[in-house]
Amino acid sequence: MITNLADGRIRRSATRMADGRELFYFDDSEPFVSGDADRTLAVDLRPLPPAGGGSHLRFDVLTGEWVAIASHRNDRIFLPPRDECPLCPTGRGTVPSEVPAPGYDVVVFENRFPSLTTRATGVPDLVDGDPLWPRRPGTGRCEVVCFTSDHSSSFTDLPVARVRTVVEAWADRTRELSAIDGVRQVFCFENRGEEIGVTLNHPHGQIYAYPFVTPRTSALLRQAAEHRRRTGRNLLADVLDAERRSGARVVLAGEHWTAYVPAAARWPVEVHLAPHRDVPDLAALDDAERDELAHVYLDLLRRADRYFDGVTALPYIAGWQQAPVGEGRELGRLYLQLFSVLRAPGKLKYLAGSESGAGAWINDVVPEQIAARLREVAE
Repeated sequence: MITNLADGRIRRSATRMADGRELFYFDDSEPFVSGDADRTLAVDLRPLPPAGGGSHLRFDVLTGEWVAIASHRNDRIFLPPRDECPLCPTGRGTVPSEVPAPGYDVVVFENRFPSLTTRATGVPDLVDGDPLWPRRPGTGRCEVVCFTSDHSSSFTDLPVARVRTVVEAWADRTRELSAIDGVRQVFCFENRGEEIGVTLNHPHGQIYAYPFVTPRTSALLRQAAEHRRRTGRNLLADVLDAERRSGARVVLAGEHWTAYVPAAARWPVEVHLAPHRDVPDLAALDDAERDELAHVYLDLLRRADRYFDGVTALPYIAGWQQAPVGEGRELGRLYLQLFSVLRAPGKLKYLAGSESGAGAWINDVVPEQIAARLREVAE
């Protein structure tokens, strides 16, 4: 199936891989965007068994949280040599990759080693038959987003037009994944750097469609519900307004977006990017907001790379916090959280006893200093 996006500037083409997983090309270059050429004519010829589901969820009665048990992920590819990269186009390396076409602009496909899948099979309702430990299938979906076919590149190397294509892919997948029966939250994110735990060096991100509201979002919804009870207003909108009024932690501001370091930042480098308009998710952004996002997001990532005077590329996690699907949606609001575990070149912020054991955060850097540095390294 072919769909024209962004007023015809981007063309989405859907196909399937050898094992039945879905794959989507998002093209912004000719001759593909006009339809004069078709990437889906390339066929995945790998002898793969049909894709299946191998995970399930167990309820942690001590925290009220669901934990995905996905032991099959232990067999996933780990830091392969460049000529065996599964995210490069087929023909660039010595083995067929996940992308059968000889090239692409942006591509999205179902993860071969998913934590959650719509193909999840049934499991007993209870662990050991005990009602203390509910269990259910790992239903949901995990997708991979390849930002470029250039293995040696990075997100910060992309031109603005290509970032705009990535934004369109995020929005498109958020809309479709949110419509899957049982999905409660969609999370688009990028892990960059081996310090973060990246297992493939090709520039890429992921999208998780969860069958539950994640713990971080659940905590936010509790705070937002109490804030609305007391004030009648949206908590995240009030936070953005307060940061813009103060200006002390604002990093950059456009017509539609503002980036700021949160007043109680937890990480040695952390910044949030939020739209000025109340929108629940990426799919709800209009074209003007998506166009500006391509500029400000790229600006923000490039500042992050200069944070330590270019001594090291900043390892980071960039995740889009979106409103849940269904109950509690009116309390959520779209924003990006970008953070790093690096507190100085060669020095990591370890989540040791207090953070990992007790959940009590300690930051080594004053938030206002983080903001000042990110302003200082603007181009």
